[in-house]
This record gives sequence, structure tokens and C-alpha cells, in this order.
Amino acid sequence: MERVMGGGMLPLVLASVGVLVLYRILVRRRPGAALQDAVVVITGASSGLGKECARVFHAAGARLVLCGRDAARLQQVVQELKANSTGTQHQTYTPSTVIFDLADTSTVHRAAEEILKCYGQVDVLINNAGISYRGNILDTHLSVQRDVMETNYFGPIALTQALLPSMVRRRSGHIVVISSVQGKIAIPYRSAYAASKHATQAYFDCLRAEIEHYGIPVTVISPGYIRTNLSLNAVTGDGSKHGVVDKTTAMGSDPRDVAQAVLKAVRHRSKDVVLAGPLPSLAIYLRTLWPALFFKLMASRARKERKLKDE
Repeated sequence: MERVMGGGMLPLVLASVGVLVLYRILVRRRPGAALQDAVVVITGASSGLGKECARVFHAAGARLVLCGRDAARLQQVVQELKANSTGTQHQTYTPSTVIFDLADTSTVHRAAEEILKCYGQVDVLINNAGISYRGNILDTHLSVQRDVMETNYFGPIALTQALLPSMVRRRSGHIVVISSVQGKIAIPYRSAYAASKHATQAYFDCLRAEIEHYGIPVTVISPGYIRTNLSLNAVTGDGSKHGVVDKTTAMGSDPRDVAQAVLKAVRHRSKDVVLAGPLPSLAIYLRTLWPALFFKLMASRARKERKLKDE
């Protein structure tokens, strides 16, 4: 019976991937909303994807509020954006900055008040800040699991819930969260990260349904590997830094391309966007439509990683 089901599922999986590709093509052809003068808040804006998002939204004429923990690095981003303003197609503004630690949820409400003071409203909130993890579950302290969840899950939802009432009053706004392919599938030695992104996916899916009648779209963007310092700064099972740029990360997507895709998703008010190659996209469908095969593939991946660590 399992063989019959397996053989019958493969065409369905391939057909589903084909439908997804066709949908993406159709979405690209739709005219997008203008972002000139829109107030766009970006967390984790001092480096990586957040910094690249700041560049593309600034070039599109948005009024930016850049958020992060390091005031000096954020100010450097502001100076770079100001220096590159000449030659853009739109009028550009000098970005504002709000300094706070997203992992410290006790400070988020105050930060939300500061954000609203910048321009009096928020048109687009991009929850981008996050931390990654590499480790064996057996050797991982529970405190590390909590820390990753605080940054990747509780921080973004705290900021979202603090800013959401102002959007509801205006019946206008857009909530965006940068999740991950690992919010849809779990791979070995990424438990804390994958769990935080699965929780993020679930929360924002619920939020989308609950606030649709206010006219406030919710976009979940799930990239694959991106060439940033995410793996370098990842925490390990004992809380220390991973300190290594993984091969998968080094071969990942250019963050500038991903930032452009985020801009496009915001303009089109997309609901759920996977920014990954054919294999990760196929894996997402396998997890749903052919889980037995997916589990075998993940077990094989775990064996290979253990072998590499033992060598």
C-alpha cells in the first residue's frame, strides 16, 4: 500500500510545484502599490537583509524608521543611505532610528511609542531581526532554546501587538515578517531556530485571518539560505557563538536580491512568499504530501552531518 501511495503522490507533488511557479509568474505581472512617502519600520536594520531592505525601501521613497541594538551601526546605515540618495527615481528622506533590544520584550512597548513619534503612523512594519542556532538537541541548554524564541518569536509579536492598535484605528497598515523555509520544514541540528520560525508562521497566519476585515494585510516571507552573517552569529547548544559561515550560507542568495523580493511582496500585498530554490520548495510539498519520504531524507541528512562532525 505504501508503495502505491508513494508512486501516486509524486505526480501530485510535481503538479503542485508547477502551480506555485505559475502563480509566482502571475503575481510578478500585477501592478504594485507605490511606496513613496510610506512609513516603513525595519527591525534588525544595521546589517544583513535588514540593511539591504533599508536600501531598497529608501530608494523607493519610503520614510524609514530603522531599528536595532547598535546606535553607531544604525547611524552608519543612515549616512550610507543619505550618501546614495542622488540619482534615485523618487524623493528620499533621512531615516529615523530607534534603539532597543527586541529580545527584551519589556522595552518593546516604549520602543513602539518612539517609533510612532517619528511620523505619527506606521504604514509597513517589517519584522526582520532574528538569530540562528546550530546544535545537537541532546547537548542544548533549555536557556538557549528560550533565548532563540525570545528574539525570533516573542520579540516580533510584542512589537507587532504594540503597533497594531494604531493601524486598526486608521484601518490601514501592513504587517510583514521575515520567517524562513525552516518555518515550514524542520531540518536536523536547527531545532531552536526551526521551532521559533514554525511558531512565527503560525502566529502571523492567525493574525492575517483575524485582522483581514480591517484591511491590514499580513505577509510572511520565507527565504532559504542568504549570504549574511546569520550562521556566523548563530548560537550553539551552550550559548556560545557558532563562529562559522556555513557552506550553505556562503552559497545562498544575494541579500540584495532577497530585499528586492521583499519590496515586491510588500507592493503586491502578498500573503505567503517562499524565496527558495526548487529543492527547498519541493521539500515543503513533500512534508505535506509525502511525509514518509521527507522524514527519510531528513534522517539521511542527520547521518551525514554526524559523520562530518566525527571526522
